[in-house]
Amino acid sequence: MNQKELLTLSKKKYKRKYMNLENITTSDYPFKHWEISDCLNTKALDEISYSNMPDGNRAYDGTRAADHTGKGIDGKLRLFIDLNNSKSYPNLTKVINELQKKEFYLKIGKLLDKDLSKSYVRLEIIGDKKGFWLKPHKDISEKLMTMMIWANPYDESDSLGTDFYDNDFKLVKTVKYLHNNGYFFSSGKDTWHGLELKEIKKERRCIQINYVSFKTDWPVENY
Repeated sequence: MNQKELLTLSKKKYKRKYMNLENITTSDYPFKHWEISDCLNTKALDEISYSNMPDGNRAYDGTRAADHTGKGIDGKLRLFIDLNNSKSYPNLTKVINELQKKEFYLKIGKLLDKDLSKSYVRLEIIGDKKGFWLKPHKDISEKLMTMMIWANPYDESDSLGTDFYDNDFKLVKTVKYLHNNGYFFSSGKDTWHGLELKEIKKERRCIQINYVSFKTDWPVENY
């Protein structure tokens, strides 16, 4: 059985205009993770839902970048927000700015039991199409936190959320793909996750947010 508890973050400190993490549900099975709801405002969700994605042939080899058998071709089509393109995504850039704030990353770091004071924020817009899947994997250690937030403008099945596995690679939980919901966790020895090959009618839109140990254009506040 999953052990869950509702954590209500301080509205005074965390009721923000662009990123809302007031309601968090903690789960311990099959590894510790936190599910979140009502995360973003409408403008940020629209940028996730309707931004033009890079186009090209994709390998869909069970990895995000197609670096297993696809020679990394999918990785060349990924859409990260950086200083060069941030003006095209003003609302998601403001989400990044929220995540950079000290009071924000300190609260997340306390939940994760991670020191995020020297980290950087990374945000990727994702638009997975028919044929995409992810084999069970654990994130690289440089990802101090992984957060996924779903946008579902095309009424895709709620089964398209991330699949969680036990140490025998048995699928034991799927985080539902619900509009403006998501989850986060910190990679560990048993954090096996992926996405089974499922029907995607049009596009599986979401963002992936990370606190990472390598440099991006978005260092956290450290004063």
